[in-house]
Amino acid sequence: MSVHVIGAGLAGLAAACQLTELGHDVVVFEAAPHAGGRARSYFDKQLGCRIDNGNHLLLSGNISALSYLHRVGARRSLLGPAEPIFPFRDARTGERWTLRLNQGSFPWWVLARARRVPGTLVYQYLALRNLKHAKPDDTVARLFGGSGNLYSKLLKPLAISALNTMPEEASATALQAVFAETIERGGYATLPRWARIGLSEAFIDPAIDWLRAHGAEIHFSERVTALQPGQATVIATPPWVAAELLPGLTVPTEFESICNIHFKYQMPPGEAGFWGITSGISEWVFARPEVISVTISAANRYLDIAPDDMVRRVWAELVKLFELEADIPPHRVLWERRATLRTTPAQMALRPNTRTSIPNVVLAGDWTNTGLPATIEGAIRSGNAAAMALMKPNGKSL
Repeated sequence: MSVHVIGAGLAGLAAACQLTELGHDVVVFEAAPHAGGRARSYFDKQLGCRIDNGNHLLLSGNISALSYLHRVGARRSLLGPAEPIFPFRDARTGERWTLRLNQGSFPWWVLARARRVPGTLVYQYLALRNLKHAKPDDTVARLFGGSGNLYSKLLKPLAISALNTMPEEASATALQAVFAETIERGGYATLPRWARIGLSEAFIDPAIDWLRAHGAEIHFSERVTALQPGQATVIATPPWVAAELLPGLTVPTEFESICNIHFKYQMPPGEAGFWGITSGISEWVFARPEVISVTISAANRYLDIAPDDMVRRVWAELVKLFELEADIPPHRVLWERRATLRTTPAQMALRPNTRTSIPNVVLAGDWTNTGLPATIEGAIRSGNAAAMALMKPNGKSL
């Protein structure tokens, strides 16, 4: 069977790889001159080094993402600590702590004061059971807003990073989906991982090479504006493009931004290579070989701040937290205005299923109904689901 894949982001590449491996003739069309979409790296002339257009932290429980890397020969492209640890620093008080999960499924780590969030008691972690009973219209803050340090120093930053939405609006069921595949399975499923060199070197370039080596065609700078009647097609575009290709398609309509700031500065990676930041603008800080990369999720709240002012405020936080030099080094600000859908209950309800009203046309993308929030794991899972839906055109909607 001949299959057209529209879009060479992670969802489109995952679908293309799955279909190619199953022996189908795949042609990928990408409107941009490069693949990867919101998950790629490039050489920045201003900084003189390669940077990612956004930082992405994966967990060892992200089975679809790890399987994808294994398929394209890039399993060793990730790095991370040998233990499930998450260092944190508070931008307001300077307090430092490290969440240390144990490898097994029983969470005995909550019994050890040095392993859990400071200022929390063992019984307070029972509140995490609320996620299992979350209703579709429940928000994270509604379930946990009164949990003190457990909320402000752990659940809030995790919700913001995983859902890219402030917890006052973020869907609790979406956070439960993340917890169910990682933290609830134990520390062995919660080992933090990120790209050793860059996102393109890990997720994109190996997939392009693998597809071409297995006979797939890839066309860059070629925008598809209409579907070909009768042609099996995977639409792996942003939702607003998919809605243009399929008039009448219901898609999410509200989006959240992510701001990433890369500073040309070297600092020791510490025990894990990254830190979560609370009570500040910064959300996550990664110590890369040539840059310090800062991620600010749910960044719509900062859209009225000028980029230069954002840089000054973030660097001031880093100076305080990591005892760096006061002078701001060369930097690059990358602001993805529509990074993900807003993970609110209302927007989650607008996510379409994989199958469409046209039997041989399916959807892929982290904005589709994957069962997960808009993450790398969700994007790859959606691509796999789209490929399998084409193989079973008379099956139930995914």
